[in-house]
Amino acid sequence: MKKIFYTKFNAATLVLIPACIGINYLGKLFAQLLKLPLWLDSIGTCIGGVLGGPIIGAVCGAANNLIYGFTTGDSITLIYALTSFGIGLAVGIMARLGLMKKFGGALLTAVVAGLAAVAISTPLNCIFWGGTTGNIWGDALFTATQAAGMPVAIGSFLDEVVVDVPDKVITLIVVFAIVKGLPNKLISLYEGNEKIESLD
Repeated sequence: MKKIFYTKFNAATLVLIPACIGINYLGKLFAQLLKLPLWLDSIGTCIGGVLGGPIIGAVCGAANNLIYGFTTGDSITLIYALTSFGIGLAVGIMARLGLMKKFGGALLTAVVAGLAAVAISTPLNCIFWGGTTGNIWGDALFTATQAAGMPVAIGSFLDEVVVDVPDKVITLIVVFAIVKGLPNKLISLYEGNEKIESLD
């Protein structure tokens, strides 16, 4: 368990974090401008989680939401820093368990990350936004569920599922391809599977 959360804080990591935040920022901006049915704001988070581990992934995710929220005035994004934190953590753990080495494992990681996002976001949706997510396509489904008389929590859950799970599948496929294309020498700068020396 200790090796799963082991994190290298070196020059490579200090470069990785802002790079991943920048990728997230641009992805979210792109998706919002084009009103896509996806978020596209966690590619950098997942890259950080795969390379640097769960702590780095979580930091990249939460930091991106905070920066985007404060710079654009998007208060919704600020609250969902918790969701991005969870996504980075989940992807980082799955990667440390070796599940990002093969395509099938990447798809499983995507499902886990998507469900983590759904689990965290659904209560936030209900508390702060009456069940909506702010995604135009997902909220169209939410409206339909409410017209059908479904409980708000179920409508919000379905709203999240139809957006978050496909989004994470696309995201993790992209991340899998990116990481596979990186040289081993670069990847080794972040690996945390070597023996951890005791300070005793």
